[in-house]
Amino acid sequence: MTELAFQSALQLGSAIRNKSISATEMLDYFLARVEKFNPALNAIVVEDFDRARECAIKADKALARDEVWGPLHGVPMTLKESYDVAGLLTTRGNPDLKDNRADRDALSVTRLKQLGVNLFGKTNVPYNLADMQSFNDIYGTTNNPWDLSRAPGGSSGGSAASLAAGMTGLDSGSDIGGSIRNPAHFCGVFGHKPTFSLLPPRGHAGPGVLGESDLTVIGPMARSAIDLEVATLAMAGPDEIQSAGYQLNLQPCPHSTLAGFRVAVWQNDELAPVTEETRKRIDAVVQVVKDAGGIVDYKAQPDIDIANANDNYNDLLLAVMTSRHSQEEYERLQGKLNNPGFSESHYTQLRRQLASYRDYALANEARTKSRWAWHEFFKSWDVVIMPVMPTPAFEHDHRPYHERTLQVDNETRSYGEGVFWSGHAINNYLPSTVIPTGAFGEGLPIGVQIMGPEYGDLKTIGFARLLEAAGFRFVPPPGY
Repeated sequence: MTELAFQSALQLGSAIRNKSISATEMLDYFLARVEKFNPALNAIVVEDFDRARECAIKADKALARDEVWGPLHGVPMTLKESYDVAGLLTTRGNPDLKDNRADRDALSVTRLKQLGVNLFGKTNVPYNLADMQSFNDIYGTTNNPWDLSRAPGGSSGGSAASLAAGMTGLDSGSDIGGSIRNPAHFCGVFGHKPTFSLLPPRGHAGPGVLGESDLTVIGPMARSAIDLEVATLAMAGPDEIQSAGYQLNLQPCPHSTLAGFRVAVWQNDELAPVTEETRKRIDAVVQVVKDAGGIVDYKAQPDIDIANANDNYNDLLLAVMTSRHSQEEYERLQGKLNNPGFSESHYTQLRRQLASYRDYALANEARTKSRWAWHEFFKSWDVVIMPVMPTPAFEHDHRPYHERTLQVDNETRSYGEGVFWSGHAINNYLPSTVIPTGAFGEGLPIGVQIMGPEYGDLKTIGFARLLEAAGFRFVPPPGY
């Protein structure tokens, strides 16, 4: 039954509905894999096994009455630890929240349950969801199933590792700096960062926080692009207030073959160079599109200054991240601002963290002009193919941020460049889908990012589905 572990969530749901396996048997199967593989991976850190067993029994009884809950009837599923699930801990990897237990499900969780999923646990994250690795003082370190000495990515690292190791049928993460796309790339799975606010995030925030944060999105992770589509459509749409005047009406993917796509390619950039193998994988994807008859251009870019756009993203990102700090942490940063011994780069970071409302408004104005430039660009191009990260999964590095680096082939680069490629979709509210392209070089997977126009989520996922059919599909890591 090993193949069952690596099927798509839709395939798993079909197997339960056609009664080739019961929901109870499938849950037992995945829990056995958790027992076998999770001790070394430490990916699933919050267990809800007893309630999941009760749910599986109910799912089987419902099916016996010809009652189908949805396309994922009884499919075992995990979620990133930062989602509220009634009765379970939501710590966000922060020891100050180690006893924070949710009293209700996040809106997205409610909507996922309407697909019929059976939630049985939650997956590991970094401290405050703020790293390209997944470790914290509550749950410890999550390892990459392709190489236990390496990070699975962050902040949805536990989600990606669980999917890659075949310990769950589906997962959902969140993204403010590549936190869905980076782990998908590191672990060789699919991930979708949706258009900003398309998926209401209520129930994915710190305790008592109801307002929607700028930049942050929630979105699905899976072993197949079709699962991304199903989960995105399930979680998307107006909340209770918005539904009085808005309704979901995403346009379907306009092309049924790769031949219909107009594809811009952003293969590399001097601001954040990528490895030679990453460039080769982008070329491989591009070649498949060209061979199918699609239109491809390596030079097409929107009418913006990329360096300024990256600075603009960092201005907004650090302001948003700091807004989540406690009053004590914020005051500590304020106290540092007048330290005469800081370097220019350190001072710039502090200034961004302590941005005034005027600073933020000016940065938002610059971002809005960039959004309109991308809007014009996507009148001529369907999608952009681009890297996810400068490198494949790197070795665990728990040193302070300013001491960490990235090794891009033979060149040592800044750790901060890890969010360069993810920042453009985040800052401009654009959807972006990551596909796996296989394992190469050091035996590590490399993902490719597909970015599209605002609300073009079904276009980027649709393009990913076509590429998956062309051979860019999930491959399990050795030994699982």
